[in-house]
Amino acid sequence: MAIGDLINDAVDLLGRVHEKTQTPEEQELLRAAADALRFIWATGLTYEFVDYRESLDVESPAPVVAAFKTREEADSWLANHPKPPAMAYVLIAGEYHVVAYRRESDWRTFLPHPTLEFYLEEMRRDGLPPVVATFNTRDEADAWFGSQSEPPAQAVIQIGGEHYLAVYYRNIKHRAMFPFSVVEKLHARRKGSAHEGPGA
Repeated sequence: MAIGDLINDAVDLLGRVHEKTQTPEEQELLRAAADALRFIWATGLTYEFVDYRESLDVESPAPVVAAFKTREEADSWLANHPKPPAMAYVLIAGEYHVVAYRRESDWRTFLPHPTLEFYLEEMRRDGLPPVVATFNTRDEADAWFGSQSEPPAQAVIQIGGEHYLAVYYRNIKHRAMFPFSVVEKLHARRKGSAHEGPGA
């Protein structure tokens, strides 16, 4: 089905459900969902929406809108951005952050987010897929990854005996490698929170 027809049919379906919904709260949620689809159509973001939906069918970490080598580089980008992408993910020095932005006060910053740790933890719990390549050094792995014209969305590799997830963000043409050991940071934070207790 063409994307235009899909959006129109989805809006029509939401309208029919809205007519049968009793509570004002649920009606408002349905209106918001329909408005979101109309917004995609009205602002010319239909192909971006198609790409996003296709990305959901591929196993990979959450998409990002930008990637930066340093926090300084990221801060400069955000300070000069005319319309910051509020609540979108970015990578800063290989770590996920959320763009925090309040339009009313023009307050803007980045907040660290553990979405990658959650994703890698789930992968590890479910059993890692087979390793596709093994390297002695990070330089060797970078050369291998960089030589691929159309990398897979994700692949498990080994560098110096440690498992990494090699990820290709097609929307920004960015390659990144994440060690599965970052999951231990998540576990350490959870242990710290448990030790502090609810009254800390």
